[in-house]
Amino acid sequence: MRSSLAPGVWFLRTFSRDSWFRGSILLLTFLIYTCYHMSRKPISVVKSRLHQNCSEVIQPINDTHDPNDTTWCSWSPFDKDDYKELLGAVDNAFLVAYAIGMFISGIFGERLPLRYYLSAGMLLSGLFTSLFGLGYFWNIHVLWYFVLVQICNGLVQTTGWPSVVACVGNWFGKGKRGLIMGIWNSHTSVGNILGSLIAGVWVNSQWGLSFIVPGIITAAMGIFTFLFLIEYPEDVDCTPPQHHSEPDEDQENPEDSGNSSYANRDSNMEAAASCSKDPCTEPAAISFLGALKIPGVIEFSLCLLFAKLVSYTFLYWLPLYIFNVAHFGAKEAGDLSTLFDVGGIIGGIMAGLISDYTNGRATTCCIMLILAAPMMFLYNSVGQNGITNSIVMLIVCGILVNGPYALITTAVSADLGTHKSLKGNAKALSTVTAIIDGTGSVGAALGPLLAGLISPTGWNNVFYMLISADILACLLLCRLVYKEILAWKASLSRGRGSSLALTHPR
Repeated sequence: MRSSLAPGVWFLRTFSRDSWFRGSILLLTFLIYTCYHMSRKPISVVKSRLHQNCSEVIQPINDTHDPNDTTWCSWSPFDKDDYKELLGAVDNAFLVAYAIGMFISGIFGERLPLRYYLSAGMLLSGLFTSLFGLGYFWNIHVLWYFVLVQICNGLVQTTGWPSVVACVGNWFGKGKRGLIMGIWNSHTSVGNILGSLIAGVWVNSQWGLSFIVPGIITAAMGIFTFLFLIEYPEDVDCTPPQHHSEPDEDQENPEDSGNSSYANRDSNMEAAASCSKDPCTEPAAISFLGALKIPGVIEFSLCLLFAKLVSYTFLYWLPLYIFNVAHFGAKEAGDLSTLFDVGGIIGGIMAGLISDYTNGRATTCCIMLILAAPMMFLYNSVGQNGITNSIVMLIVCGILVNGPYALITTAVSADLGTHKSLKGNAKALSTVTAIIDGTGSVGAALGPLLAGLISPTGWNNVFYMLISADILACLLLCRLVYKEILAWKASLSRGRGSSLALTHPR
């Protein structure tokens, strides 16, 4: 007697061919950007190794250093009293290059094949990340080498974000965009966690491997991307979801079509799927100024500037803060800092889920930013009073700080890049994403720079700077929050009107 179909096979057969391809693209782009972020994280872990208090380190037997020299074990040129400023300069070299390159990257991303663009970017990113670590084995002690490598790495890393968002945009419609992209965006935090853990393995021995190993993994992922990335559903005979709005959409929106909400509620992400498989005229790529005119782009871009300032200051300086204030070892500080990224995963998913349910992207961001300010103050004040306090507050800070950042860079960017004012021209998706993330990257460059300049005056002042930036990010969304509240009130009024009509028919 023949047995019934195996449950696992039955489960696999429930998914269509299109679903398998879409799932594989989502997973591949997730892994791609995980590698990008993994290669950025080691510098924050290795900082505490580049400059440390050598009086607590046992000198080798044959060492000839002065016993009173407390910097003999530090890595020149970071062994002087101005080491925080120098480390800030190294961070800033990467971040300024990244911010400048991001505005250009989106334009290239719309005009070059994404598979080639991403593959080349990952190979070069792996190369420059490894070159930073090779400075240890080549015994390099000049600042310009590390700054130059960081500048080159910052430029090539800009190939990542606009490309993966555009690729996902080619395959996926709106649906539960906030939730799906909130889960997908956890690649940022997963990459940070992996980068911290990998760097922590070698930070106290051969710290150069903390960069070389992530660099090799990133380059290998670039080769995998070249072999398997599929840019458009049409390339493998999959059906692209249609990019159409509902007929009564404008009636449900209290705003006029010219100044509609930044989130076109029924728009799809399929940037390249507006054409069928038959030959059609490809829409022209949108200009930089044209993308700025899309309602909501400027507000969210400026909000992300301050939100990313806060997030990247934590990214680059949290391990050193824990090392100095809580007096953990370099590896333990790096491991503990990953809890902030664990909170970031939870925050991104929560922000996406809430914004999907409420149809209020700006309001969700604003509320989380409001809550983040007092939480950062509390973490600095009492967060180091016991390991339990540190764990809980780091996770909560990660939720509130990274939630808005994740929502803006994913679901909001996709909403704006497929705005109905574009009339189906999804060529804007990569440019809009680059504008928003590029503006945010200016804040990402300023945050670690300011932290390096302010931290010598005390860590309290660094947190005051972060809280101020958080409040400014919140204030920039006030107009959009007001528009969302008006939309909710109009929706409630229509709901009451419909109920009255049913209760008292003519």
